Amino acid sequence: MLTFLGFAMVITFMFLIMTKRLSALIALIIIPILFALFGGFAPKIGPMMLEGITKLAPTGVMLMFAILYFALMIDSGLFDPAVRKILKLVKGDPLKVSVGTAVLALVVSLDGDGATTYMICVAAMLPLYSRIGMSPRIMAGLIILAGGVMNMTPWGGPTARAASALHVDPSDIFVPMIPAMAAGVLAILVIAYFYGKRERARLGELHLVGDEIDHSEISVSQFPDARRPKLIWFNGALTLGLMCTLIAGLLPLPVLFMVAFSIAMIVNYPCLQQQKDRVAAHAGSVLAVVGLIFAAGIFTGILTGTGMVDAMSKSLLAVIPDFLGPYLAVITALVSMPFTFFMSNDAFYYGVLPVLAEAASHYGITAVEMARASIVGQPVHLLSPLVPSTYLLVALAGIDFGDHQRFTLKWAVLVCMCILVAALLMGIFPLFSTL
Repeated sequence: MLTFLGFAMVITFMFLIMTKRLSALIALIIIPILFALFGGFAPKIGPMMLEGITKLAPTGVMLMFAILYFALMIDSGLFDPAVRKILKLVKGDPLKVSVGTAVLALVVSLDGDGATTYMICVAAMLPLYSRIGMSPRIMAGLIILAGGVMNMTPWGGPTARAASALHVDPSDIFVPMIPAMAAGVLAILVIAYFYGKRERARLGELHLVGDEIDHSEISVSQFPDARRPKLIWFNGALTLGLMCTLIAGLLPLPVLFMVAFSIAMIVNYPCLQQQKDRVAAHAGSVLAVVGLIFAAGIFTGILTGTGMVDAMSKSLLAVIPDFLGPYLAVITALVSMPFTFFMSNDAFYYGVLPVLAEAASHYGITAVEMARASIVGQPVHLLSPLVPSTYLLVALAGIDFGDHQRFTLKWAVLVCMCILVAALLMGIFPLFSTL
């Protein structure tokens, strides 16, 4: 019964948001409540929802102040020189813009934080897409694909989860996977090239004449009065310090962004009215994203609290017949795509993976090989409606969540398959165990 409810709830939710019958915000709240009531969990709904919201509260706080911080940096003109330089280099060529988007996202996402990557990349690239007339869906798709591959680094999260769940060294998982990740990176660059060529053909040669653009007048900031060109070095140093502190993990992310936001606000806008204006200018974006975060807390709280996640995991494992045992590494890589899409990374790596690894051990497949296989599906995972930072990306890009999924999902699967094939060819984990 719980298995049926769990899959029915997730499928219903996905259907409603992808067909635009409900917004993601409303669906995340209403659908799990209705299914929990139908399942007879009425007395426990309140505590389950509150627990889910509590777990995501730090994420909500971090995103709120991260959005405000980078909004201040954009308003002040910090990214203007970089955008002008990129635009000058690409010369308005959609092909160069597309490939440049992928390269920029791959580099920026090295810090392992999706929200920061999205804010920086969108701030740098969206003005180019708008000016040239390229679709922002391409930008969002390339950025999230790059983030999915780079999420496989030990500091990205999934690798650390797999290592702790199976009690193996994270470096033993990550280092051998680097060549396979490189295959995923190559696939992303090919996708970027494909869309760049198509957009170049669609937009015509007029858009290839970049030398006619006055780069000195281009600005990311939409508020001329808020620009602070004289403070660009201070803001750059503050942002660099924030990124270094973030990577070093000296303080929790919510605290880091709260402190950085406060410093940036005081230095750039010492007048109280200016501070109020800056917060008011971005309140809509903050409310939209943070609201979705807490709504997702209700969804995950009910999904976990009712036991639906556990039931779904056990039922899916039960359908794997014995003769497929020697192929469990490949099976794990394949199911990591839908599993991490329909449930959280925590649920998959701490709930499903240990069971799969235990079964695989009877066929001579080691725990570290299973751990490597389990991170293959990360490019698909980031498209899940349960990933809070994805809502930030679509909000910044100004596109619909369902449109983003429909556009990017096929490419995410392709990137995962490239990583899988490369891993098998290089013997990173086995196709078939002979033991």
